[in-house]
Amino acid sequence: MNPLESQLDYPFGDTLPASGTVLEVAPGVAWLRLPLPFALDHINLWLLREEGGWSAVDCGVALDASKQAWDAVLAGPLAGQPLLRVVATHCHPDHVGLADWLCQRFGVFLWMTAGEYAFARMMSAGLPGVDGPSAVPHFERHGLVDPDMLAKMRSRKNYYPSLVPAVPASYVRLQDGQSLTAGDCGWRVITGFGHSPEHAALYCARLNVLISGDMVLPRISTNMSVFAVEPESNPLQQYLDSLQRFADLPHDVLVLPSHGRPFRGLHARIRQLREHHEARLAEVLAACSGQPRSAAEVVPIMFRRPLDAHQLSFALGEALAHLHKLWRDGIVRRDTGNDGIIKFEKAH
Repeated sequence: MNPLESQLDYPFGDTLPASGTVLEVAPGVAWLRLPLPFALDHINLWLLREEGGWSAVDCGVALDASKQAWDAVLAGPLAGQPLLRVVATHCHPDHVGLADWLCQRFGVFLWMTAGEYAFARMMSAGLPGVDGPSAVPHFERHGLVDPDMLAKMRSRKNYYPSLVPAVPASYVRLQDGQSLTAGDCGWRVITGFGHSPEHAALYCARLNVLISGDMVLPRISTNMSVFAVEPESNPLQQYLDSLQRFADLPHDVLVLPSHGRPFRGLHARIRQLREHHEARLAEVLAACSGQPRSAAEVVPIMFRRPLDAHQLSFALGEALAHLHKLWRDGIVRRDTGNDGIIKFEKAH
């Protein structure tokens, strides 16, 4: 446990639900854990007890191992009771990958915010602008010149569709402040921005439980990236602003994150996240003081380890997110050179 984690309370200790099992974390709330084929090797899903069945919050990616784990849970701990609703916190593959499979299997709707649903449909269809190859000219403008890495990024055209082969053709919209009733519990929707288009966290006051999705994670910081489809965005500012939406929640709220273990200490963790990004911004500003830097040149300063194409796409996006906040705040200026590469330098 690192020093920041030691400031949080983990009520279930090191206990994790084994594959094909669930662990009750609050009355009527069960924890299911599925494998992921990434460095981040798991996702937490949450099951909410309903009359005659369950609501599922998030789905896992569309891989056989995930389907097998779902089959085991549905046949075992859920005793054959059906899913009555599928909720997706946001559009990333580990959260929505099996939504269509589950919705079709049980004849139920997907519940999602409009922003997340629209992006999931676009990316699953591989539309121009959100497909893998669209990232290449975007990252070239920001200094990525390694031909091998660029070739790997061009080859990722089917990356999202391979993990999210289909998204339901219709859905039920979630909106900020709406109450989603599951059994005898009302869950307030808290939308957030920066990590994804319109992320939905869920808070139940009666249980004092927050399903935080990817907005607040206990061990790692949530990725904020500037992507090709929205090249002028300021996602880090959006994310920091969104954290304020959790300010009214109790200090002892039980947080159920998508990655890592359930914890208490929401406000301590939000303070840690703010301090983390303040330190990163200072680090990036120092790098841009005295000489112009592209986002690609900032990546090894922020991420001091080898990165594959998958990791580099997020690292470049995150470096650019920090540069864009400094730029939007007037702390650095942005110029495009004769080579077409955009660089940032501390404003004088």
